[in-house]
Amino acid sequence: MVSGKQARVVLVTCGSLGEARRIARAVVEGRLAACVNIVGAPVESVYRWKGKVEKAREYLLVMKTTEARLAALEREVTRLHNYDVPEFIALAVSAGSREYLRWLQLCVATRRYR
Repeated sequence: MVSGKQARVVLVTCGSLGEARRIARAVVEGRLAACVNIVGAPVESVYRWKGKVEKAREYLLVMKTTEARLAALEREVTRLHNYDVPEFIALAVSAGSREYLRWLQLCVATRRYR
């Protein structure tokens, strides 16, 4: 069973809602994330890119996964994403409900449990 210390929340931003939905569906279907929340209203991002301060409207994905699936999730997000350097920030989970963490583990397991 996964503990809170093995669970990860991953933040990814996308340039369009369509791209966000496509990535979310792919990583859940591929068992790389148990759940992806898509913030449906755009966020305003201010960032430095190629020496200039830029501003963009983006859609935020909040992905729930495990440490064991993190590298594969990053590869898939990078493969599917339109950005040259997509945001991929993984946050450790210090605690969570036992039932939720068990569900998360089962959802991203590389083999199916009964």
